Amino acid sequence: ASRPAKWETDAIALMIRLSAEFDVHVHIVHVSTAEALPLIRDAKKRGLRITAETCPHYLMFCAEEIPDGATEYKCAPPIRERANNELLWDALKDGTLDFVASDHSPAPPELKETQSGDFMKAWGGIAGLQFLLPAFWTGAKERGCSLEDVARLLCEHPAHFLGLKQKGRVAPGCDADLVIWDPKASFVVKEEDIQHRHKLTPYAGRTLSGVVERTVVGGSSVFHMSAIRKASFEPLLK
Repeated sequence: ASRPAKWETDAIALMIRLSAEFDVHVHIVHVSTAEALPLIRDAKKRGLRITAETCPHYLMFCAEEIPDGATEYKCAPPIRERANNELLWDALKDGTLDFVASDHSPAPPELKETQSGDFMKAWGGIAGLQFLLPAFWTGAKERGCSLEDVARLLCEHPAHFLGLKQKGRVAPGCDADLVIWDPKASFVVKEEDIQHRHKLTPYAGRTLSGVVERTVVGGSSVFHMSAIRKASFEPLLK
């Protein structure tokens, strides 16, 4: 209630007007309200240079399911209702929203007011960078999206937006930045598996689809699940 959808819609309408008036590219970050989608859709049809993104937490979580005092869910704009979020999925499919970004927030637990549960005092932001791919895929596959859709919305379009011509695609001349994962496997998010410095995240305890086995950056392996599994069993082996 403290962050009504109208505020977000009004802000986006203002940026669209400025884009038209001054002929500049405007990018709308973390769109959360479906009310703004017709404005963005119309602006694109008019040929304005408008791009927009949303985030996995606006797609996966729903306001009506957030427990009282669960400040790990606090972000701005806020997470909205399920019916609203389904329209965000539709907007990704039809190109109104260009891609999905993590909007990761590294807030320490004490700043999230976990003891008091005070949403007004709590630091805003969702810790979820590690789970961007599986969180998005969990919802995407249920809505008929393909692996090609995932690659486009999480890799190719963000790279194109940033002007990174050697990123976002598997093609000759591109950087060898790759993820090897099993889209059919699932896992439960456990605190001991979280790689973020601060472990407080609304993804904890949830079952996600798509297990990342290995991450390669510039042709070099920087993460391997087997190493994590080995570390988990070392105390038992000793």
